[in-house]
Amino acid sequence: MKIDIERLGLKNVPIDPETLFTFPEGIAGFEDCKRFKLFHEEGKATVYWLQSVDDTDVMFPIVAPESLDIEYQIELSDADCALIGLQDTEDAAVAVIVYRDEAESGKIAANTRSPVILNLKSRKGMQKVLQEVHPTLLYRAR
Repeated sequence: MKIDIERLGLKNVPIDPETLFTFPEGIAGFEDCKRFKLFHEEGKATVYWLQSVDDTDVMFPIVAPESLDIEYQIELSDADCALIGLQDTEDAAVAVIVYRDEAESGKIAANTRSPVILNLKSRKGMQKVLQEVHPTLLYRAR
């Protein structure tokens, strides 16, 4: 399989179907997009790109919450774990979608209310919409 990623100016990018993440319920607002490939720029592993292969116009920049000094303790229900085939917490990775907030002069912001949970073993993912968010903010002395 090959796709074009116009946002990054890439053509005929080979995609190994074995490396795709499947989101059984899609991502909020993009429920028809179920299959995603995770990319990052070589040498710049801070921001990853979650690229839909079902609609190549759909791409989300994601980062580890720790890179924003945020620490989560997310409780997944049995249904959540079944949805992504999660049996061991060691197989889970959490990411947040980042975006440019035009209302705040284009500053980078993160959707902390709806983190992305990836099961690295089963290659399934979900967006967990949190009703209450109490992330721990970690402050570093500079």
